[in-house]
Amino acid sequence: MDDSITSYLESYLPERNLFFKELEQFALEHRVPIMESTGIETMLQIMRIQDPKRILEIGTAIGYSALRMADTIQNTHIVTLEMDDERFSQAKENIKRYNMEERVTVIQGNALDLYEQVAEHGPYDAIFIDAAKGQYAKFFTMYKDLLTENGCIYTDNVLFKGLVANENTSENKRLSSVASKIKQFNKWVFEQKDFTTVIIPVGDGLAISKKNNVGGL
Repeated sequence: MDDSITSYLESYLPERNLFFKELEQFALEHRVPIMESTGIETMLQIMRIQDPKRILEIGTAIGYSALRMADTIQNTHIVTLEMDDERFSQAKENIKRYNMEERVTVIQGNALDLYEQVAEHGPYDAIFIDAAKGQYAKFFTMYKDLLTENGCIYTDNVLFKGLVANENTSENKRLSSVASKIKQFNKWVFEQKDFTTVIIPVGDGLAISKKNNVGGL
C-alpha cells in the first residue's frame, strides 16, 4: 500500500497509553525492532476474536509486543523468549514496571534450544514469531505441536519492506538476502497441509496460520 493509505489507516488507530508511547520512542531512538503500528493493531484485533488463554512469543526484544498482548487480552498468559542479554534485561524491567510479572514469563536463550522449557508452560492457543528471519521455518516446525486444537501462528515481517515481491530491487545485499529467506519461508508455510495460511499486507506483512481441525467438517 502507498504511504497515503498507510497514513489514513494510522489516523484511526486507537490511542496507546503513555507507557507504550514511551517504549515506542525508546525503540525508535535505539533502533530496536518492534512491530509496526498497523500490524500489531491488526494482530491484536484478531486475538480479541480468538481470545487465546496462552500465547508463546518468539522474540521478546524490549517486551513491547508481549505487554501489548497482555494488556489487550485480559485473561491470557504469555511466555516470551529472548536470546540477547541486554534486551532480556530491558524486557524484564519493562514488564516489572507495567506490573505484568504474573502474566508475562520471559525465558532467556535461543528459541531453538528451549523446547522442553517452553513445553512445560504449554500448550498454547497462539504463537507469535518475530525473531531471526532465517529461522522462521525452524521456529514454526519446532513449536507447532504445542498448539491447541484450534490454535494460530502469527508471523511478522513476511513482506519485509516490500522486498519479498522482488528481492533484487534493493542494492543492500543483506536486505536482499533476508528478503530471499522470508520469500522461501512464505512458499514453505503455504505448503503446510496441517495449516491454512493467509498474509495480510499491514505493517511489514503479517502471516496468520490457522491450525486445521482434522476432525471438523
